[in-house]
Amino acid sequence: MEERNVVNLKKEEFALREYIKKFLGKGKISKVKIEYTPVGEKLIISTNKPGLIIGRGGEKIMELTAILKNKFKLENPHIEIDEIKEPEFDAQINADEIALSLERFGPLKFKVIAYRTLQRIINAGALGAEIRLSGKLPGSRAKSWRFAQGYLKKTGDSAKVVDRAQSKAQTKPGTVGVKVSILSPHAILKDRIKVDGELIEKLKRNTEELKKETKKKTIEKKK
Repeated sequence: MEERNVVNLKKEEFALREYIKKFLGKGKISKVKIEYTPVGEKLIISTNKPGLIIGRGGEKIMELTAILKNKFKLENPHIEIDEIKEPEFDAQINADEIALSLERFGPLKFKVIAYRTLQRIINAGALGAEIRLSGKLPGSRAKSWRFAQGYLKKTGDSAKVVDRAQSKAQTKPGTVGVKVSILSPHAILKDRIKVDGELIEKLKRNTEELKKETKKKTIEKKK
C-alpha cells in the first residue's frame, strides 16, 4: 500500500511539473523542484528569464498559484523563482532552445543551429558538451546526428556530474528528438588533477624527503 502511495505521489509530481512547463512555455524553465513544508507546498522554478515567469506585477505567478490550488488540489502552494546566472551550462535550457530554433527555422538548418549552440557552450567555459539530434534530418529517413566538443565523461562517478536533458521539436517532416549533455567548469571531478605551482612545490618536497629517507636507510644498512 505504501509503495502504491509513493508511485501515485511521483505521478502527481510529474504531471504538476509538466503542466507548469507547458503553462509558462518551452524554453523558459529548466527545473521545477517540489518541497513539502508544514505550512504548505513550496515550488522552486529554475529559470534564466525570471521577468517573463513572474509577469507584470506578479500576475503570472498569481494565476499559476490559483490554478495549482483548483486543479491539483494544493492547499497552500508557494512559488519561488531561482534565477540561473549561467544558462550556457544548463542542459535543459539549451535543449529547449535548439528545439524552438528547429521549429522556427526548419530542420534543414539543424547543423547551423547545433554548431552555434555547441560553440556558445564551449566559449562560455564548459569542459565539454554533446548534442544529439534524431529524426528526419534532413531527408525522409530518420537518422541520428552527434555534435560534440571537449571532455565529457560517460561512465563512472564523474559521469554523475554531467548535466543531461532532452526536448522535442515538432517540425513539418516529423518529430525531432534533442539530447544535450554539458560538463560545467564548476563541476567537481574527483579524478581531475590541476597542475599548478603549489602542486609542483609539494611534489618537490616529497621527492626531497624520499631521497633523505632512502639515504638514511642506506647508511643504517651499511652500519
